[in-house]
Amino acid sequence: MPKNKDLKKILVIGSGPIVIGQAAEFDYAGTQACQALKEEGIEVVLINSNPATIMTDTNMADRVYIEPITLDFVAQIIRQERPDGLLPTLGGQTGLNMAVELARAGILEQEGVRLLGTQLSAIERAEDRDQFRALMQELGQPIPESTIVTSVEAAVAFAEEIGYPLIVRPAYTLGGTGGGIAANEKELREIVDNGLRYSPIGQCLIEKSIAGMKEIEYEVMRDSADNCIVVCNMENVDPVGIHTGDSIVVAPSQTLSDREYQMLRAASINIIRALQDRRGLQHPVRP
Repeated sequence: MPKNKDLKKILVIGSGPIVIGQAAEFDYAGTQACQALKEEGIEVVLINSNPATIMTDTNMADRVYIEPITLDFVAQIIRQERPDGLLPTLGGQTGLNMAVELARAGILEQEGVRLLGTQLSAIERAEDRDQFRALMQELGQPIPESTIVTSVEAAVAFAEEIGYPLIVRPAYTLGGTGGGIAANEKELREIVDNGLRYSPIGQCLIEKSIAGMKEIEYEVMRDSADNCIVVCNMENVDPVGIHTGDSIVVAPSQTLSDREYQMLRAASINIIRALQDRRGLQHPVRP
């Protein structure tokens, strides 16, 4: 992050509790961010509700708050500390959700806090299942047959059209919380009802199951000058159907041909450009 004289104090949001064996990268990334910001002479304020992390060590930030990561607590800390900027992208789903809540509640605007890193519009396009599906269709990326529902009955009606099994993906939830694979109407009703309650916006994506397919991930970064880099690509040992956080993952991928690798690389770069800036659609990367 280039030095900005207006940024003298930054609030970093951690990920809160994590499942054992999952999401340790959030603690690592948050720790590195705190150290990098302090090296730039920026005062760092950290909130994380999980004391069993390295980032909550008192040496990592100038002020450490071990408090629930809720709108009320974070808003109170913002009003007390008055940070110039908020860095929510290192706390996984928790940090992203909190950034959206703070923005929608008007807290960031009221307190003059700048949202750093990924902007709100990009977070919403990536996390809102309906917006993300529409973006993939706009980019010409193949997606399973799917629909967005806000009620159990809508999900059942969709199932009657395309059959089972179906994958349920609640919007804005962490680690697959509230989601699952339904093999019949009874399971679908239970999972969707649960997913709608867990989703902060009461929304689920219902899609034709692709369980059993190979699962490949690309870690991509983009800067404000539209430079993109693939940090690495990873292959899940377990197929789709086993949550990636519960799967063994190897990097780089082991079973892709060069043609497949380049195809997925181009797709990932086009997606990250489109998420941040619609102008990215004007110069797609070709495989």
